[in-house]
Formats: sequence, C-alpha cells, structure tokens
Amino acid sequence: MPMDPEDGGGLVSVVIATYNMGQYLPQAVESALAQTYRNLEVQIVDDGSTDDTPAVVARWHDDPRVRVHRQENAGQARAKNQGVALARGDTIAFLDADDVWLPGKLERQMALFRGRPEIGVVYSDYECMDGGGGKLQKGVTPMRRGWVTGALLVENFVCYSAGVVRSECLRRVGAFDETLGMGIDYDLWLRLSAHYQFDFVPEVTVRYRIWAGQMSKNYRKRYQSAIRIMSSFLERHPGIVDDHVARRAWAHTYCGRGDMTLWQERNWGAALQDYLRALRFVPWYRPAWRAIARSLITKRAP
Repeated sequence: MPMDPEDGGGLVSVVIATYNMGQYLPQAVESALAQTYRNLEVQIVDDGSTDDTPAVVARWHDDPRVRVHRQENAGQARAKNQGVALARGDTIAFLDADDVWLPGKLERQMALFRGRPEIGVVYSDYECMDGGGGKLQKGVTPMRRGWVTGALLVENFVCYSAGVVRSECLRRVGAFDETLGMGIDYDLWLRLSAHYQFDFVPEVTVRYRIWAGQMSKNYRKRYQSAIRIMSSFLERHPGIVDDHVARRAWAHTYCGRGDMTLWQERNWGAALQDYLRALRFVPWYRPAWRAIARSLITKRAP
C-alpha cells in the first residue's frame, strides 16, 4: 500500500516511454532502480519498437519493480499517456529512454512535496551529454519556484526528465496532448502552472542526452509546436499573465526561431521576418536588434 505523499515517502511511478532506444534504455532504467529513494515502480511503455528493445526489457522480467507494456506504434504522447494510466503511484516521475538520473534525484525532490499540497511539480537542474555519454557545455538554467506561468511562457526551463508531478494534478488538467507532434512536455507544464505552484532542486540530478537521432533537433517543427501551444494556452486562460509578459514571450519565441532559421538553415529572409515579428511585439527587444546587427556583420554562427 503506497504511503501518503505528504510524508515524503509515497510510491513514485517512473514512466519511461521508448521507441527504438534499445541502446540507451538500460542506462535509463538502471538509473531509476539505483535511486536512493526506494519506494518506486518503473512503468516502461514500448511504443512498437522494431529494434532489440523486446530483448532488452526481458532482463527485468523478474524484478517486481519493473512493468513492461508493449503497444503498436502510436507516437510519444500516446505512449507516455499509457504510462501515466498504468502508474499506481501518488507521484509520477518522467524519464526519457535516452536520459539518465543521478542517484539522489527522487529523494531530494520528494522531500519538497512534504506538507505542501500547493506544490504540483518539482523539477531540478540538469547537465547535457552527447550520444556516448560525454559531457557537453550548457548555459545556466533559469529556475523559478512558486507561480511560474509568466516565466514559463517566456521560456521552458523544466527539463522533461527532471519533472516529478503529483498524480492528482494530472487527473485535474489531463496528461499529454496527443494532437501535438512536439513540445508535449511544455504544453503540460503550462497547463499545470495555471493551477499549481512549482519548486526545484538547484543541483543537477539529470543527464540529458543530445544526439543525432533526437526528435527535438527538428528546430522548425519544435517552434511551430511552441507557437501553437502558447496561442492555445493564452486563449484558454485569458488574463493569466500581464500583457507585457505575453508580448515578451512572443518576442522571445520569434527571435529564437529567427536565430535557428538563420544559423541552421542560412535563410536570411525568413529569419528577418521573425526578427521583425519579435519587434512588433516588443519594439525595444534587444536580442532581435542584436541578431539583425550580427547577421549584417558576420555569417559565422554565435
């Protein structure tokens, strides 16, 4: 019987959705099982993998903490929602199949839920690694606690594999939007932020993998999804953030897409259109002016 999450010792359901990640899945699962927080289960949802994933998951056949569900390929959102539906814990922790947790992650995060029913999500800092596990450079992660909707609208600072959520919160706002191709975690964090406060562990507890086969490297599709998510959220929650915050969020998004369009695709015309869109929202938005000036001086990416 799970313990009451208010005492910091409730059952945590670790949801791992995987598709053709046989090479990385063992590292992810073992990092969950190696947590110093022991009251957990691991729900693995195999989204119709065609690699050696079925053979890989067989190694945990006799481990009562691990449950494996296989379904026909239906996409990451459906697979993750299946994991949420199977979860028995009072708290759900998300872990991508190519990422890795550090051992004390859940113990530190669960302590922040204790006696604080207003907290719906606890996340943490993270570091980046390459396909082989080598450490990559990463800038400082802006981290916020409390009511974070405004800051989150400007920039998604919650790493998917760092997030832990009370199950009751997902029952209230729903889980992942299966109509979205990308950005399903950003959409979920925004919806949760409208009703619950966030808190964080400032230290790194997750190793986030960046590699050639990663879906999130599709920059154009990622920004298209983000724009759709932001528009839908603001339409459904009118007045939830001040107008100047929403304008800054739009400026940040269009300037970011302009940077990617310019430096990844070398498409100056499309990039300039996005910079001008950003300036229509915030005429004095310095990152857009700097980007325009830099593009006129050099063709070398920052």
